[in-house]
Amino acid sequence: MATAETNETLNQVYQLIPPFIKLPPKKMWLDYDEDADVFYINFKRPQRATDSEMLENGVLLRYRGTELVGITIMEASKR
Repeated sequence: MATAETNETLNQVYQLIPPFIKLPPKKMWLDYDEDADVFYINFKRPQRATDSEMLENGVLLRYRGTELVGITIMEASKR
């Protein structure tokens, strides 16, 4: 039986669906490290990045060759 908390979680997930399905990668893995406040989005498993680029806003882009394979967002809860 769905609780109020479950329904709230579902509503939050439903809000995420439209922007996520517009992303070019159709598979992704999401992880959040609460202690470090870092959010990880991986488009490949295993990621095996060969290069990375740190943006001025604290976002790390991870590449395998020219293909974007992951995004790391620092201080995720503040965004």
